[in-house]
Amino acid sequence: MDSAPGPTTAPSPRGRRTRGFGGDDRERAILATAERLFAERPLSEISVDQLARGAGLSRPTFYFYFSSKEQVLLALFDRVVEEARSNRGDALLRLTEGPEQGWRDAIGPFCATFASHRAIASAAAAAQYTSAAVKDLWAQVMEQFVAEVTAAIESERRRGAAPEGIPARDLAVSLNWMVERALFSTFGGQSPALAEDRLLDTLVAVFMSAVYGRPGN
Repeated sequence: MDSAPGPTTAPSPRGRRTRGFGGDDRERAILATAERLFAERPLSEISVDQLARGAGLSRPTFYFYFSSKEQVLLALFDRVVEEARSNRGDALLRLTEGPEQGWRDAIGPFCATFASHRAIASAAAAAQYTSAAVKDLWAQVMEQFVAEVTAAIESERRRGAAPEGIPARDLAVSLNWMVERALFSTFGGQSPALAEDRLLDTLVAVFMSAVYGRPGN
């Protein structure tokens, strides 16, 4: 069994925030209002006044908690990513116990979490093209995923489970962007898209083919 270290956990992008976010009821009201509005319209059509009124707050009170509507989206999206990460746990460190199940346990929590918060995920995906702050956070999140998958692929190759081939990082970049597009097309109502009940099975099969040169079951 390979004794080399497996994937590492990259730092959280939370440091991007200008203010720490705690458990204040008014803050939670703003975030809940934003998630509800994101299900109805894009970030560009939501105003700070709408967020404040929806939370039962004044505009000045809103700015006590968030510096902008983009900052609200950043906070929400950060929470979605951290929820998925927490649910994933150490799945990438358990590939030695069974690669197909390991990748399923690693990818599945992101499918489930993004499905539960599809309005936030869709808003973040769209806003990265209009908001520099959202684009920056999105890039940080994707870089973390790429680093983790790169480490997992390299570990699998070192122990002889996966063949050498495409540089591990290049493969990880390609696979992560595939997952990103698949998630947002499926949960964002885009077309063409994978059906939700086939999404995870399809992604796992692609990972198995790309990393190990064989399809999943």
